[in-house]
Amino acid sequence: MGTEESVVVGTEALAAEDVIRVARLGASVVIAADAISAMADSRKRIEALAEDPRPVYGVSTGFGALATRHIPLARRAQLQRSLIRSHAAGGGPEVEREVVRALMLLRLSTLATGRTGVRPEVAQVYASLLSAGITPVVHEYGSLGCSGDLAPLAHVALAVIGEGTVRDADGELLPAAAALSAAGIAPVVLEEKEGLALINGTDGMLGMLVLACHDLHALLRLADVTASMSVEGLLGTDRVFAPDLQALRPHPGQARAAANMVRLLAGSEIVRSHANPSCTVVQDAYSLRCAPQVAGAARDTLVHAERVAAWELASAVDNPVITLDGRVESNGNFHGAPVAYVLDFLAIVVADVASMSERRTDRFLDVARNHGLPPFLADDPGVDSGHMIAQYTQAAIVSELKRLAAPASVDSIPSSAMQEDHVSMGWSAARKLRRAIDGLTRVLAIEALTAARALDLRAPLAPSAATGAVRDAIREHVAGPGTDRHLAPEIEAVVTLAASGALVSAAEAVVGPLD
Repeated sequence: MGTEESVVVGTEALAAEDVIRVARLGASVVIAADAISAMADSRKRIEALAEDPRPVYGVSTGFGALATRHIPLARRAQLQRSLIRSHAAGGGPEVEREVVRALMLLRLSTLATGRTGVRPEVAQVYASLLSAGITPVVHEYGSLGCSGDLAPLAHVALAVIGEGTVRDADGELLPAAAALSAAGIAPVVLEEKEGLALINGTDGMLGMLVLACHDLHALLRLADVTASMSVEGLLGTDRVFAPDLQALRPHPGQARAAANMVRLLAGSEIVRSHANPSCTVVQDAYSLRCAPQVAGAARDTLVHAERVAAWELASAVDNPVITLDGRVESNGNFHGAPVAYVLDFLAIVVADVASMSERRTDRFLDVARNHGLPPFLADDPGVDSGHMIAQYTQAAIVSELKRLAAPASVDSIPSSAMQEDHVSMGWSAARKLRRAIDGLTRVLAIEALTAARALDLRAPLAPSAATGAVRDAIREHVAGPGTDRHLAPEIEAVVTLAASGALVSAAEAVVGPLD
């Protein structure tokens, strides 16, 4: 496990940074005293209702389309256990560890509000599993995003009761009972309402939204870096990024992107070499000139997505819930539409930023548009193919990203004998966004690789200090222009640099933090 300081889960909302620390950095988890008290207080209300002869949904009834059946007291432990077993029906590949840890933390956060009626000892098992690095096996398919992420959450709950399969802190696949025993964690026997409270939430899709927003912050800065390298390498102008021109259309994200590009291009000999009356180019192509408009709109969309994520992080999603005045009320807060919409919106953004990046790469390879560079940036055109097929790889990814941009949230498929007759498909939106983010990383990496080669070919003119630093970071892993080499390992090396943040860090070491 990581060495991060523990994340404290109380009755208040978690911060997105807390989710990242637990999901990715392996931080342990501690439940605050106020949460223990809130859970204990609301549990008393559930225990009182359990004795009531009148049926109460989730406490003394079946679920979904079976909610009209009253369950006698003697069979309620079996009711909760059967709920978890039956709903742990996911299939397909395992979901990534970071996603499962985010999901577990977010479900724990809702339990800690005291609005679900779960005993503190149930919540403690979630905290203990996270702290021990034990990750239940959750599968790709099974969630319709309403009532929340039922199947994924049920697979986690299965481990909480000592059943199913998990991976330990070393990644070894184990029966849950064995892993819990080795960690000194006692599985729980679920009581009234508890099984339902463990699976009725948007935690999976929300966790993936938080992770995606974190990734996109870095990737949009990288998009400004690669766009700047391309503007420079294609003999574009930086005049169009001037603050007074951007202020004529006062979108905040656009201003931020343009300001980044001005800083990144400052002092470039290449840009300065053609900034004179002899230059016959009147306007650059849209993929160069409009880079801040696209990356800026992406930023503004990301701000909206983060606002939705913050609202959801402050939510207690369960059905039924225990209100502050002690009522137990059914509700529809488990519907994933708010999260699903922004997940889909971000997939559109990712596809478009990648599409513009691919167009810039393509310009480098075409002698009709690359202003004096060799065809395909090849060493000996005809004998060598240069970066011809690297652009094919970009194009294949961009085509895939366009398909992934088709929204999942406009679909709905009825379930549970038409009781759940409209669903959000938010989990599906989140899964495709994760794939899209990987695709964008690869597209930007190929642009960086190609632009770095072009900057070398502009010698003896020097790039700006910032873009030169990025080029140099690439050169530590990939050689400069020359005869054709096995290109796939070079692409993968730059993908690793892009994903790690090393390319952006190289630029920021020169110009300071990018916005």
